[in-house]
Amino acid sequence: MFKIGEFSKLTQVSIRMLRYYDETGLLKPAETDKFTSYRLYTSEQIPVLNKIIFLRDLGFNVSEISNMLMRWSDELIVKQLEHKYLEIESVIKAEQERLSKIELAKKDIKQKKIDIHYNVSIKAIPSYQVLSLRRIVPDYYAEGQLWIEMSDFAKKNNIPISTETFTIYHDLDYKERDVDIEICSPVSQMSRSIGDFTYHYTEAVSNMACTMVYGSFNNIALAYRAFAKWLQEHNQYKMEGQSRQIVHRGPWNEEYADNYLIEIQIPLKKV
Repeated sequence: MFKIGEFSKLTQVSIRMLRYYDETGLLKPAETDKFTSYRLYTSEQIPVLNKIIFLRDLGFNVSEISNMLMRWSDELIVKQLEHKYLEIESVIKAEQERLSKIELAKKDIKQKKIDIHYNVSIKAIPSYQVLSLRRIVPDYYAEGQLWIEMSDFAKKNNIPISTETFTIYHDLDYKERDVDIEICSPVSQMSRSIGDFTYHYTEAVSNMACTMVYGSFNNIALAYRAFAKWLQEHNQYKMEGQSRQIVHRGPWNEEYADNYLIEIQIPLKKV
């Protein structure tokens, strides 16, 4: 079982929202520790959570979601999506994004889309000497701006940027805002730190769980779901420390998103 912080990281849903779903009855913890009162979740609850997020993002309220979860069927969902489509069609332009999501969701349901399976392996990660930039940014999408700053700084100071760059996510749970992100580029020699750009050695990790994500960045959520299942099956390990991400192939060297290659890394400890 997973504590709420671990479940938050694996599902990419904030602790605040998980507590809210508990309070509203949409997703109760599988168990609550009678001594510590910690909420405990299982990987089997992830599909239910995905349904809740799916319906929430399409504009359904708590009461509607609760009712649909109890009567879940493809026919009911498609019918409800069609009703919501007509409702949203009457509002301002800002709702156009939700209309698109509904169309995609209907197609996914009708086509019986199958989850991608990911292989998880454990390897040792050495300490690297890096040039890094660490900041609290508004959200995960703001990471791209950090890489732009790193690139501009490197060009100005004639610093070669490695092709093996990686990102460290210092928050121990999923955050909706104010995300602590550090981008790192391995360097051949250390130099003087300037402002937010610092030279240092990253922490070596003896047991790092890794999986490769092929295709669009949208597939990352499925990779975390595979991690959750793997961790529950290999209960001699627990998550510990900051997760990392390496984009081996991305928008800068691949024209098509289907050719992207991302590596997700989560440090483990033996229990």
